[in-house]
Amino acid sequence: MNKSIPTKVVRSAAPRIGQRAPETQAFGSVVPMPIALAEDTRRGSAANLNQLLADTITLRDLYKKHHWQVSGPTFYQLHLLFDKHYGEQNELVDRIAERIMLLGGVSVAMSADVAEMTLVPRPPKGREEAPVQISRLLHAHEIVLKEARAMARRATENGDDGTNDLLVSDVIRRNELQAWFVAEHVVDAPLARA
Repeated sequence: MNKSIPTKVVRSAAPRIGQRAPETQAFGSVVPMPIALAEDTRRGSAANLNQLLADTITLRDLYKKHHWQVSGPTFYQLHLLFDKHYGEQNELVDRIAERIMLLGGVSVAMSADVAEMTLVPRPPKGREEAPVQISRLLHAHEIVLKEARAMARRATENGDDGTNDLLVSDVIRRNELQAWFVAEHVVDAPLARA
């Protein structure tokens, strides 16, 4: 019979759970960053991008909701399209959040905070018909595009070329393309006859 020999556990090997500490940076503030942009410019761009981030997270989540709940004759096509657009919006979420952090700011991250900030109207919890889902997505895209264009102009005026590039090259172009793809599904054309 093999007897187990008790071993001594070194205190430092145990996980330190339940830790608490004050925040290291308040939301809305910026820390100094050596990127040759004035603090006011970085703070303004970070605030604008946080609004855009909240709306982009909401748009992304609308795509996933509709991906799960879509039905009807175009179910398969929309199911795949909504999931593809969800993934692309998720990439934008990461790029926007990283730009905020690069500016020295703090990115909005939690769903409750996003829900408080977003300008995109909240959908019902239940299932809706595909044309209503599409209309809701198109409205959200329009909100994002309107603010991204205004923010891009402001970034240019303030000399923040990096933020302008993100907004124009990534956010505006991606949202315009997705809006076009989605809008073509609600053109009033017959499915089975010309």
